[in-house]
Amino acid sequence: MAAQKQRQINLLPQEEFEASTFGRIFKWLLSTFRILVIATEMIVMIAFLSRFWLDSRRSDLDDEIKTKQAVLAATSDFEKQFRLIQKQLKIFSSLSSQPAATDILNTITQYQPSSVILTAVTLSNDTIQIKGVAPTEVEVGQFITNLSSEKSFKSVTLTQAETQSESSLIEFNLKIILGPKGVQL
Repeated sequence: MAAQKQRQINLLPQEEFEASTFGRIFKWLLSTFRILVIATEMIVMIAFLSRFWLDSRRSDLDDEIKTKQAVLAATSDFEKQFRLIQKQLKIFSSLSSQPAATDILNTITQYQPSSVILTAVTLSNDTIQIKGVAPTEVEVGQFITNLSSEKSFKSVTLTQAETQSESSLIEFNLKIILGPKGVQL
């Protein structure tokens, strides 16, 4: 028993089976399927390993998104305030480019009798609304006459006049329409 030969068992016959057409097809199928199994295993391994890389990449992107959201939340108040200031500056620049408002108010106060008190002045495109109080109708009439003498006003109209019951002052509303040569707002 000293030198026993190792015997290899091959279930496929070697000589005559490999020589037949079926044997050659069977041998080709076995070698091709072996290559397909190896290729499939490699694809599975690549997919398995790439999953770790993709998970870490996703985690990094999630962290980056959270950081950017925090920055946006921190700067949103500043942005709102900045936009509000921009809007106010736009309104101011549109008003400052039209110096007519102060000129018109100066003109109105020049013609205002000393006993007439103005409570509100509303300026729009070519119309001025004035609300005020006066002790008598004479002062209201004098104010209307004075304003009508101004050439930049197309028309001066008394739209409302009524006596206050508690103080016997006359409340009045005037509507002034600016003329074509008048100062436009």
